[in-house]
Parts: sequence; structure tokens; C-alpha cells
Amino acid sequence: MASTPARAVMLTDDLRTSLDRAITQVNTLVLGKPLEVRLAFVALLSDGHLLIEDLPGLGKTTLAHALAATLGLEFQRVQFTSDLLPADVVGVSVFDAQARQFEFHPGPVFTQVLLADEINRAPPRTQSALLEAMAEHQVTVDGTTHRLQEPFFVIATQNPVDLSGTYPLPDSQLDRFLLRLSLGYPDDQTERDLLAGADRRVLIARTQPLLGGEEVLAAREAAASVHASEALIQYVQALLAQSRKHPGVRVGLSPRAGLALLRAARAHALLLGRQHVLPEDVQNLFIPVAAHRLVADADAGSDATLAKSILHAVPVD
Repeated sequence: MASTPARAVMLTDDLRTSLDRAITQVNTLVLGKPLEVRLAFVALLSDGHLLIEDLPGLGKTTLAHALAATLGLEFQRVQFTSDLLPADVVGVSVFDAQARQFEFHPGPVFTQVLLADEINRAPPRTQSALLEAMAEHQVTVDGTTHRLQEPFFVIATQNPVDLSGTYPLPDSQLDRFLLRLSLGYPDDQTERDLLAGADRRVLIARTQPLLGGEEVLAAREAAASVHASEALIQYVQALLAQSRKHPGVRVGLSPRAGLALLRAARAHALLLGRQHVLPEDVQNLFIPVAAHRLVADADAGSDATLAKSILHAVPVD
């Protein structure tokens, strides 16, 4: 009951139009992936972060660049490598001899959209440098806390197959990503359009921003106010309970995962033009929200398969 917003915040017609145009624009840059593009906007409007996991060359970085170019927010890209240090991400304090004091030099995390490319190629210490930023929208260096700009949105990419020289993200960091999605190979027609069309980098460089910081924050407020009924909340709770007793699952979903699922479902409903959440919103988002949060037994199969099995095991009353 506490999850139901106290007041409804409606999208203005202008903001609704801008959101629709922004989604359309990203779809012209990332061809043949309308569902994945919508999920990316769900992560943005849910005040969450996005993990894109797939093979090289399938458009992970293109999607991130297309989103950044369309959002009209300050953007930074960090290529994560094995020699990347935490200070290279969050910044460092340098002693100013003339002023006789330390001066903080902010790192690339001090932006609004951060692309953490191939995040699993950096060592755990560097990966963990993002934890506070993702969870609290702040960075603490030498005992001093620095607030990040709002909105703050992390898009991370990783290759799940080429694991040589990589450091798997710990469960605590995976939990900070609201959604994990994969793009997969394009269909035949989409691939022909890609091969015959202009270079995606050129098209993205020409892209005009259609949103801005104030618009993103207003859309987030509207998404947070979308109504979730008591029955809907009970359905989410049933999914959480099933995950904790489901065969093959060693560690099930936490209450924080349930809150993430509700936030994402509200944003999904808003993007579809509704002011109330339906079970279909939860079902469409359960695997992207839940799979990477499950800890499976060694012989239980993929986390996505487990999440799908959990979803099918819980009926909608």
C-alpha cells in the first residue's frame, strides 16, 4: 500500500510528444530493436541504470550512443580496461602547493549519461568505484562527498562470451542495474538495411537532442506516480516469494528487486500511455529485471531460463 503514489503527475502533451519522438529517433539509429529501445527508456524513466550484454558488433555501443545523442544530456564514455584505476573514473584530489590545499579534479563519472564500455574488463576495485555513484548519485573521495548531476544514468556494456581477462561483476554491482538486455542478431531485412545504409556513427553525430535534463526529471516524476493496485503489488510479491523457493535457485530476489520491478512496470505503463500498471507490464519486464539478480545452482541452466520458469509458475489472479 505504501508503494502507491499519493498524487498523480501527468505528462504534458508536449513532453509526451517529445518522448515519442525520442523513441522513434533512437529506433531509426538502432534498427529492428523496438522492444530493446523501449526497455532502455524504461530504465531511464525508472531512475535506474542499464546493462547491455551481448556479442561484439551487435549494436551495444550504438544503442548507448544513440540514447545519449537523443537525450540532450552531458555525456562521457569510459573504456574499461585491466589497468583502469578508480581515480580514472571518479576523480582524484591533487595538492595545490600555491593554495596549500588539496583540490578535487572530477573524473568522467561527473556527467549525466556515463557509458561504461566493456565494464567487466576492469578489475573489481575499479568496478566498485561506480557503486556509490550508481546507488546514491554521489562520490566520496578523501572523506568529502560530491553530488553528481541529475539526472544521472549509467549505460554499461559487456561481452558475456569472451571472458578471457575479464572480472565478472559481483552480485552487489549487478543489483544496481535496473535492467539487463541483449540485442541479438538482426533479422535478414534489418541486416540488409544496415549494410546498405549510412554509417551509424555518422548518423549519430548528426542527431539532434529531443529531450533535456528537466524533461527527463519530469518524465521520471510522472512515471513514479503511475498507479499500482494492491492486487498488482501482491502479484509482484508472489513472484519474489516463488524465486526464493524455486528449484535451481540458490539465492532468490530481494525486496529491492521487487521495488525495481514496480518502478520499471510503472515506467513501461507510462510509455504505453497508461496511468495504471497491468500484470502484462510486470510480465514483460520480469526477465530483464530479475534474471541477472538470481543466483542459480551450478546445473540449473541460465538465469534467464530460471526467471522465465519462475514467471510461469506464478498465476495471475
